[in-house]
Amino acid sequence: MEHKRITVNGLDLAYVEAGEGPLALMLHGFDTPRLYRYLMPALAEAGYRAVVPTMRGFAPSQVPPDGSMRLPDLIADANALHEALGGGSDAVLIGHDWGGFTTWGAAAAAPERWARIVVNDVPPLEFYDRDSADPSRIERYVHFYFFQMAIADRLVAANDLAYLDWLWDHWTGNVPGYDSTEDRKAMKEGLGTPERLHLGLELYRQNFPAATFGTPQWEMARVLDKLPSQPTLYLHGTEDPVVDEETLADIIAMLPPGSDGAMIEGAGHHLLAEKPQEVNRRILAFLAR
Repeated sequence: MEHKRITVNGLDLAYVEAGEGPLALMLHGFDTPRLYRYLMPALAEAGYRAVVPTMRGFAPSQVPPDGSMRLPDLIADANALHEALGGGSDAVLIGHDWGGFTTWGAAAAAPERWARIVVNDVPPLEFYDRDSADPSRIERYVHFYFFQMAIADRLVAANDLAYLDWLWDHWTGNVPGYDSTEDRKAMKEGLGTPERLHLGLELYRQNFPAATFGTPQWEMARVLDKLPSQPTLYLHGTEDPVVDEETLADIIAMLPPGSDGAMIEGAGHHLLAEKPQEVNRRILAFLAR
């Protein structure tokens, strides 16, 4: 595994790379690129050039000078990375959390760049409307609302970013053998300065703005108004209640021919690290078809 840096869209981004072959770009979210530590070597062994960049704003990548964490810019970063890394039409794009939102958008915006895509635990945007008025669902997404407040910068930073520990546990399944200590530590390191933490919270403020979220003026809904045309694999943990078996079937039915999906039993939101063997097996089998 090699640690490298690359400039795209005027930003200096850090990334790790392993293997040779078609590009397999893996995008993280409001967590840590460390979640790909099991999938990356598996893809390299399977004949891919596996690349995991660190998102703009998260250490050690550059803080964007204009402070933008808007989804259109994240999508532009993903497609610019494909260009800068010399990806071909056989490249694959894999995303989780905010990297999942980015993957939905990047694959639809530039279908010529990506042969197949994989999204983990972030369904197409329209499926968030299901049961959205359920109080338990609102409570599940409490951080979306909490992060809108300016005081969140101070409260999340308090007590060695203790809120991030709580949030990680809030979204993680009760998986025997999975110790999240180092993953949570890596997340804190990525957001470990006031400036970087502020930008992490800006992911939610800029993309779910209180003034337009849920209205016809909401930018994110317009950006994600099309699904990818490529074969797509969608994976979701059974302990992450956003999606159940019925919803999964509806998602797969909407996706293009050759697509597939699965619920990962016992996994929560961080299924890449919680159930790596099953997740790797399903992803590699999908890409090998």
